[in-house]
Amino acid sequence: MTVPLSILDLAQIGEGETAADSFQASVTMAQHAEEWGYRRIWYAEHHNMPTIASSATSVLIAHIAAHTRTIRLGAGGIMLPNHAPLPIAEQFGTLATLHPGRIDLGLGRAPGSDQQTMRALRRDPGSADTFPQDVLELQGYLAGESRIPGVDATPGKGTDVPLYILGSSLFGAKLAAVLGLPYSFASHFAPDALRDAVALYRREFQPSAQLDKPYVIAGVNVIAADTTEDAQEHLHATKRHRVTQMLGRGGRTFTPEEADMILETPAGQQVLHMFQYTAVGNPAEVRDYLDRFTELAQADELIIVSSAIDRKAWLRSLELLAEISGQASA
Repeated sequence: MTVPLSILDLAQIGEGETAADSFQASVTMAQHAEEWGYRRIWYAEHHNMPTIASSATSVLIAHIAAHTRTIRLGAGGIMLPNHAPLPIAEQFGTLATLHPGRIDLGLGRAPGSDQQTMRALRRDPGSADTFPQDVLELQGYLAGESRIPGVDATPGKGTDVPLYILGSSLFGAKLAAVLGLPYSFASHFAPDALRDAVALYRREFQPSAQLDKPYVIAGVNVIAADTTEDAQEHLHATKRHRVTQMLGRGGRTFTPEEADMILETPAGQQVLHMFQYTAVGNPAEVRDYLDRFTELAQADELIIVSSAIDRKAWLRSLELLAEISGQASA
């Protein structure tokens, strides 16, 4: 493999687990990932999702950073319309001050939640419309060039935390190109616009103080196991889990048999479509798939979602991937 590998940790709360269990698992994984040579780990802002524990994203990043030494950590991403730019600059400025050279800030404009949760967040339905201006305001705070006279981010000013634009459509690609920022495409769950978005981004990219040429990070699901059969079993369990995660309402769960039946319905097919870009199999099969995916996505870096639900399989998948990529520390 010819590109760096990173990890998107969804901070899953598994069946029978608590948020504390999830956090401990994330620490353990990050410590291993650091040893295995991964470039970065990102955590995503989600709200009102009982199976995801990364809602207070900057707090979780601080916790992981305190238990690791060198690996880069960041948000993939902060949903900026949920926040004013100033406190985000202060939060990530604090992180960068405590852990110099290790903090990233990926930015998205989706709600990371449902309509009722948007109300609970006090989010204005039109707040996504000002996303480009909010990115520029946030960038100004971090660069020490505030766009609001007399207002600075402390901490934050002059930390120059690197920004990344996240997206699953042409909007994010266009914005990242115009601002000269790295672009991360969410192809691990929203595959449709990948090739068009990356092509637009590369074609229209304008150099900036942060970046002199386009840089694409593409998301991809991975389940690597010692045998193809084991990997396929873990993938099937993951698909069943995703049915409950996406289609369960009010805490409802489904039996394995019910989940299999739902996967045959139109709603289930939408869930399966999210797995369009998935590397599954033994190490050689996964490596071959990721090589092809890297070329298809024209990616400079892959961010891996280790989709296995079982904790041991989750870690083993990442370990195998580090070995076959050639990035693992000697």
